[in-house]
Amino acid sequence: MPGMTGHLNHSTMKIIIRNNSKEGSLWAAHYIAKRINEKAAVTDKPFVIGLCTGSTPLETYAELIRMVKAGEVSFKNVISFNMDEYVGLPESHPESYHSFMHHNLFDHIDEPKENIHILNGNAKDVEVECAAYEKAIVDAGGFDLFLGGVGEDGHIAFNEPFSSLQSRTRVVTLTQDTREVNARFFDGDPSKVPAQALTVGVATVLSAKEVVILAFGSKKARALQAAIEGPMSHYCTLSGLQNHPAGTIVCDENSIGEVKVSSYRYFKAVEAAES
Repeated sequence: MPGMTGHLNHSTMKIIIRNNSKEGSLWAAHYIAKRINEKAAVTDKPFVIGLCTGSTPLETYAELIRMVKAGEVSFKNVISFNMDEYVGLPESHPESYHSFMHHNLFDHIDEPKENIHILNGNAKDVEVECAAYEKAIVDAGGFDLFLGGVGEDGHIAFNEPFSSLQSRTRVVTLTQDTREVNARFFDGDPSKVPAQALTVGVATVLSAKEVVILAFGSKKARALQAAIEGPMSHYCTLSGLQNHPAGTIVCDENSIGEVKVSSYRYFKAVEAAES
């Protein structure tokens, strides 16, 4: 589509470095709103976005809510797909990703209910559910933008280390590490964290026209260093972004701290040249 994809093909991974998570989150929210508005200006086709959960996107969602309420952006013609959901957790459970997304975003914006897609972790046949989800993404026109976070071990969605970079939506078994990290949402008890989840695959995320990954805080520093400077590898599934024509990582000074000084300067210079 003219004007829409031309400036997307930046074909080098972009790293946006801000002083702290608040500044990075605001950058991401404004960028997403800009993309939604740009598409709305040239077509009536919906903007298709991938969304994530966890504490990382909260400030971005809060800013998007503010922008919707201020009339700066609308989600009326946005179709969203969430990246994952626990298996066997009731949707009404406060820690289900259904609850999380409604509480932190959907209940406060103008996205129509029928445009919201979240994997059903209670489906009778989870394989059928995963296949239907991939088809729904294709039927919607594919992702214009996928917003994700990254785990401390470099995983995106629930694509744990050693997930194929060609993987698609499927049921996965969560590692003990992931269950321990998520235990803080389940009374601090890892055994209460569901053992399985449904997740989009690495290839599902990378099929998006554009991928924006949020990574804040020193706990994410080693993951970012591996994803940016390390080899492309199924050990750090975020490293698949190296092969993407329009991948952006939004980080803060703490999360970028492990990359080489020369890398840091390069990304700072690229952003300065384009702003």
